[in-house]
Amino acid sequence: MSNDVSDAFVPLWRQVIPLEERKKLLAISPLRSWWMILSNWLFMFAAMALVAWWPNPLTIVIALFVIAARQLGLAVVMHEAAHRTLFKSRAWNDWAGNWLAAYPVWTDTAPYRNYHLAHHARTGTMEDPDLGLVTPFPITPASFRRKVWRDLSGQTGVKQATLVFKRDMGLLGTRRNQRNFGLSGGERPDVGWHKIAPVAITNLVLLLILTLAGHPALYLLWVVSWLTTYRLVTRIRAIAEHSMVPDQLDPLRNTRTTRARWWERFLVAPNLVNYHYEHHLMMTVPHHNLPKLHRVLVERGLIPEGCLVTGYREVLRLATSRAA
Repeated sequence: MSNDVSDAFVPLWRQVIPLEERKKLLAISPLRSWWMILSNWLFMFAAMALVAWWPNPLTIVIALFVIAARQLGLAVVMHEAAHRTLFKSRAWNDWAGNWLAAYPVWTDTAPYRNYHLAHHARTGTMEDPDLGLVTPFPITPASFRRKVWRDLSGQTGVKQATLVFKRDMGLLGTRRNQRNFGLSGGERPDVGWHKIAPVAITNLVLLLILTLAGHPALYLLWVVSWLTTYRLVTRIRAIAEHSMVPDQLDPLRNTRTTRARWWERFLVAPNLVNYHYEHHLMMTVPHHNLPKLHRVLVERGLIPEGCLVTGYREVLRLATSRAA
């Protein structure tokens, strides 16, 4: 939990969530973690198999959105590894977080960890590294449609790919990014081709698997999804978590949980990522225990008004509520 949590609240939630109950919530289930990783890849391959079996525009569009959700799911796996809630062993935690999740979607657990923990410590402040993801909202419906078009047309993805390449090669200068975040004056970021290599290796393995299955062209679904639909679902997830909250500077009122329907969990909020208020309250609770924590908080009246909504449609309604 963030150090910014007010002294007045900490004794209250510790009182209503006894120590033994907190220990159970903090328990990591390796089997649930392995299933989280495996299920994301199974759904991704199933989407590709659908296109191989029945190739047409409809199945391609379906596959692009399913794969995007699974790519977000892999980013969530990396997020768990960053909090060291994936596996009890730190070595397994970081290995699986990188090679089975982070590298295939072109990210890296260790630098993400430093960057992301700063987000937890400074949520909503000018020092929050994720502030730019949420500050523009609410916006007009027309403005949101333009963002959706930029995402689905690949403009956002190409821009992101360029930035990530420059970041990993050390070509962004002093611009703040995950590779140079938190370094002191004399330290140099760990950048270069060796940071691109794991991304290339994992993607080549994916291409090899599809080639051995007789359908190498299906790899294009992975690339196109990363450039397009993945950008859109990531945007929606970010909006839901911290935009238009009751009080951006109050650590107990600047995060939102979205009660997601089954199809929203499948397409927008994989791996229980919608339980974001619970995650910020106790950030070392593994993903599979977040629904339990949610029930405890609801039963005991510990989720403030405005920090819980039902469905991503309501999130988008709030996000586009600014008059033209």
